[in-house]
Order: sequence, then structure tokens, then C-alpha cells
Amino acid sequence: MSRYYQGDCLHILPTFPDRCIDFVLTDPPYLVNYRDRTGRSIANDKQADWLGPAFKHAYRVLRPDSFCVSFYGWNRVDYFFKAWKEAGFRVVGHLVFAKSYQSSAKYVQYRHESAYLLAKGKPALPVNPLPDLLPWKYTGNKLHPTQKPVESLAPLVEAFSKPGAIVLDPFAGSGSTCVAAKQAGRRYIGIELDAQYHAVGLQRLAVQGRA
Repeated sequence: MSRYYQGDCLHILPTFPDRCIDFVLTDPPYLVNYRDRTGRSIANDKQADWLGPAFKHAYRVLRPDSFCVSFYGWNRVDYFFKAWKEAGFRVVGHLVFAKSYQSSAKYVQYRHESAYLLAKGKPALPVNPLPDLLPWKYTGNKLHPTQKPVESLAPLVEAFSKPGAIVLDPFAGSGSTCVAAKQAGRRYIGIELDAQYHAVGLQRLAVQGRA
């Protein structure tokens, strides 16, 4: 059964039993107090007090010898590494998504997104490993200030979980991970704090159900 919860993952994840999730794919706030051109912001994007507890819960509910893929804020990577390692995860890979455009420019043009591949235990090595450089499709961020493209998440779902598996996103935003999981024949559990983005995600998933 798939579910898309509205609420705080720190309140919802503790209700889940141990080792019930097959794969975690998530895009948490980057701790940069982000605000887009229209003034949209992201909850909990200033402080890091939630980061460690969230990944401890993610580790607990993940099955042994399974994967987590987490996007992260590159200039706050020390916070993310601390949270991941204290939770028990091992860093086993790094993924870069090449953009055809710059999202911003300061000292350099920022033309990529990145995520770390984390392991709980020792998952089996894949027969055909996913390349660590992957394409990125611009979403226009119409549904969420940092909307991730389903087309870029789908290969991760397919590479690191099996058909019928349960994919968890504790920071689900507008539901891109859940849509990717549904399209790939997986079950999903999404959790989103913001009621507005949660409603958008429900609409997207409902459309998938009619497709």
C-alpha cells in the first residue's frame, strides 16, 4: 500500500516499524534559507536540528543491506555527512546530475545537482552499475521551489530497488519521488510538512492513477 502523508517526518517516522522500507530517496532542505525569485521558501531550511534525527529514523526503518540516496546542500555538506554517519550510513557513491543551464552564478556557474549514495549494511554489488554522471531535465520549479525532475529520479528508483519495493521520501515536496516510484512499479511512502506542496503531490499522484 502506498501513502502520502502531510506532516512532520520527525512525528510520522517514529510510528513506522523497524526495517519496513526498501529504498530511501530524498531531497531534504539544504540549510541555506533558500528563497526563489517569486519569494517561495522551504520549511526548516535555516536550522539543522532536524537533520540528525530524521536520518536516524530513516536508517532505522530501512531494511538491512539497502540504499539511501540523498541530495544535499554542497556548502553544508559537513552537516549532512555528520548526520548520515551518526545515523549509521556508509557513503558508497556520489552522483552528479549535469544541467544544460546555470541555476545561479557567483564565483562559478552552478550547473549541476548532486547526491550521495548511502548504504545500510552491505548491499550486493549491481551487475550493471549506474553511471555517476546523469542527465537533468529542467522542471521550471513550477510545483515547488526546488522541484526535482521525475525523469532524473526514475533511474535511481530502478537501480536501487526492485519492482514492488517500498520507496520512502521523508521530504517529499511536490511528490516527484513518489511519482517516479509509482511509474516504476514500486510502492511509495511520502511525507511532506507543507500542506500546499502536499496537496500538489496528491494531485500529481491522482493523475498517475488515471494514466
